[in-house]
Amino acid sequence: MTKLTKSGLNPDNFITTIDGKPVALFVLTNDNGVEACITNYGGRIVSLMVPDREGKLTDVELGHDSIANYLADDGNFGALIGRYGNRIGYGKFMLDGVEYTLPINNGPHCLHGGLIGYDKKVWDAKQDGNRLELTLVDPDGTEGFPGTLNVKVVYTLTDDNAIDIEYSATTDKPTIVNLTNHSYFNLNGDLASSIHNHVLTVDADRITPADETLITDGSFMDVEGTPFDFRAPKPIGQDINADNEQLKNGNGYDHSFALNHPGDISKVALRVMSPVTGIVMEMLTTEPAAQMYTGNFLDENLKGKFGVGYPARSAVAFETQHYPNTPNCPEYPSCELRPGETYYTRTIYRFTTA
Repeated sequence: MTKLTKSGLNPDNFITTIDGKPVALFVLTNDNGVEACITNYGGRIVSLMVPDREGKLTDVELGHDSIANYLADDGNFGALIGRYGNRIGYGKFMLDGVEYTLPINNGPHCLHGGLIGYDKKVWDAKQDGNRLELTLVDPDGTEGFPGTLNVKVVYTLTDDNAIDIEYSATTDKPTIVNLTNHSYFNLNGDLASSIHNHVLTVDADRITPADETLITDGSFMDVEGTPFDFRAPKPIGQDINADNEQLKNGNGYDHSFALNHPGDISKVALRVMSPVTGIVMEMLTTEPAAQMYTGNFLDENLKGKFGVGYPARSAVAFETQHYPNTPNCPEYPSCELRPGETYYTRTIYRFTTA
């Protein structure tokens, strides 16, 4: 009989073959008994068991309990996102005088790499203890992106109860790259509960405002005096329904925060805490921004792990990245990658209690 994971997952439910490549569930543990379960289908974090204030291991990651359910759901639960995370306006960008056209899959825009992004790819996997290395070759022209991209993502479950994610990539012709992870977190110990009670602090003085189609134009907006001011701790739900144009555009928070210390992974970029469990998550990153998405379009009719429905705002995602629509916004730091260069970025999600 197959041994279940600490989160109750059956690894047998993840064993299959997709596009001729083997899929499985990889279980990482650390010296504290913390457990992270990851499948190489989409590089998805399936469950993440961390201790609450009483020491009880608690799953804080929304997801599914089988590959069949991931294949039936077009969502991004826990997935690696690429070749370009977030939106590219109207599915077009210019690079070295050439216009490239991408699939339109989110209103009038291209989102998260197009119709078949990295979340739907089977990655080659190699596990060494608490370290999982995933690699992918993304051919030239896939979803309209130029250049063959060789991608490596390493997940490490550290002994200070952190998921440390390192992304790297090389290309054979000029291209654009913006990789991230789309974990949906709920720290309450009940993955169907509202995250409005989560107390959030974000080290960001500005966001990138978005229009009614959720695309950015290269501008910034100060958070001072707005519902986007999380520089001091406050519940996520405190202002989420305020009479604010930006919140109406996103049906809640779906915005990129311009972090105050871009590139400095020694600084805590944001901190979020559940008053129910005392679980605290700190995020550190080398990226200039974090897209905060409060699960505004989740639907409780979509059943997650063990038949639990995930209603709207039952999770919050913090996607570290370059700014949305960067290829069309020269005001933002470039996301171009050229032959001979190596793309590298790192993000840490570290768990403690309060």
